[in-house]
Amino acid sequence: MSIARRSWLKGGAALGLGLSLGTPARAATSLYRRGNDADPETLDPHKTSTVAEAHLLRDLYEGLLTYDNHGRMIPGAAASWTVSEDRLTYTFTLRADGRWSNGDPVTAEDFVFGLRRILDPKTAAKYAEVVYPIRGAAAVNRGEAGPETLGVAALDAATVVVTLAEPVPYLLELLTHQTSLPVHRPSVAQYGDAFTRPGRLVTNGPYALVDMVPNDRITLRKNPHFRDAGTIAISEVAFIPTPDLSSAVRRYAAGEIDSLSDLPADQMPSLKARFGDQVQLSPALGLLAIAVNTRKKPFDDIRVRRALSLVIDREFLAQAVWGDTMAPAYSLCPPGLDNYRDPPELAGRETLPIDREEEARALLAEAGYGPGKAPLTLEYRFNTTDNNRNTAIALADFWRGIGIETRFVNTDAKTHFAYLRDGGDFDLARMSWYADYSDPQNFLFLLRTGNVGFNAGHWSNAAYDGLLNQAAAEREVGKRADMLFQAERIVVSELPWIPVLHYRSKALVSPRLHGIHPNLRNVAPTRFLSLS
Repeated sequence: MSIARRSWLKGGAALGLGLSLGTPARAATSLYRRGNDADPETLDPHKTSTVAEAHLLRDLYEGLLTYDNHGRMIPGAAASWTVSEDRLTYTFTLRADGRWSNGDPVTAEDFVFGLRRILDPKTAAKYAEVVYPIRGAAAVNRGEAGPETLGVAALDAATVVVTLAEPVPYLLELLTHQTSLPVHRPSVAQYGDAFTRPGRLVTNGPYALVDMVPNDRITLRKNPHFRDAGTIAISEVAFIPTPDLSSAVRRYAAGEIDSLSDLPADQMPSLKARFGDQVQLSPALGLLAIAVNTRKKPFDDIRVRRALSLVIDREFLAQAVWGDTMAPAYSLCPPGLDNYRDPPELAGRETLPIDREEEARALLAEAGYGPGKAPLTLEYRFNTTDNNRNTAIALADFWRGIGIETRFVNTDAKTHFAYLRDGGDFDLARMSWYADYSDPQNFLFLLRTGNVGFNAGHWSNAAYDGLLNQAAAEREVGKRADMLFQAERIVVSELPWIPVLHYRSKALVSPRLHGIHPNLRNVAPTRFLSLS
């Protein structure tokens, strides 16, 4: 480990100011002040894509199925369901007492409307491909067929039927996700895209929107029409954006925030010493990677991408930068996914990063960079948090060792991810992904040709796409896993995304907050929690 790598963290913590968020007396009785990663870009479930938005939508809406506070899949708006013998047809029976926050009944047509809406090309949903297992979804989303051809129907007001093109092992889990949420049809008809504003948003979940103050809080209040409203202990929850993690910890210590969903990794030893078992760590199905713009020279050159990856000291990042709250990633898919095997790994793991520098320099020389030639300068974009800033500084240090100079562009999370989703120009960019469902397809689909919402570097590989298509049509789980394994081998060879770390969830939870149980899904719906 170089001296630079040992010392650069000393000044890494960011400064911030705590703001009072209400009197202690009110907080003790009714208000849960919940730290959230960032402000949402939108509360339209069909246009969201981030974890911060998912936490909010899990309180505001309810899908056919949902999660409890242990990360277990449980019935949601559907009381029961049946699956056909060929596993192509799912029939859901809705609860008789399902209500929207304005008192309207929740009906099967609401779910049909929602699934048709996310796939409508006019919606421009970046996440639409997630629901492509539904019969006809791809054709509808591409404008090749009308929405009425989609494999979803309302047999009557209480019965939703979902038909698949091919069976997939994760369909029920997919229906917990925000892409499958219903939206209130009269509100969309009246307000269009502005239906998500306070005073207009009508939701079918345990909470309803009260107000939104950018960079301060989003306040939700218990939905009195929700079927289990009488059992919900927390009547009001304020989601507080906490991109400045050091400041967020100070606010937590001052009693201004009841829980944090992320922590400054370089402070983990002191946090554990100070807060003890209030610090909660657990495995998670998530990936931190570097997206490479393969549309742009020299990053279209696989030799450059491999050189960049070879010198990344993932163990150092996991231990020194992230305080062992992350694990080194040598594959796109994290270990522990259902319906898979141990994923293929990057070449070079068996040697130390310093021993890989010679190979990296040789690759750069072949690509036209090195001593006596023009130096390679790159721009690395990331969303601003203490952890991300420290990671960026470390990456620049690694790359400087092989003659690469790095400049940074950092913005808030909403701006960062919107910029990438909307096709903004970049060299390298931080990407993160938490699984929507525990299956390798949920990571591999990100890099499919044409997935403009997530394949920001516009990488395209016909063999890769072909393997994903074959896997989608394969009914035998073992053969399907083999096909997806071969697809991931192409990714770790060509590196359109450079895997860096796999996530572990980390949180601070006040002793006055009860019901949070660390889980792989990293979910803790407010309806299952309580305050002392």
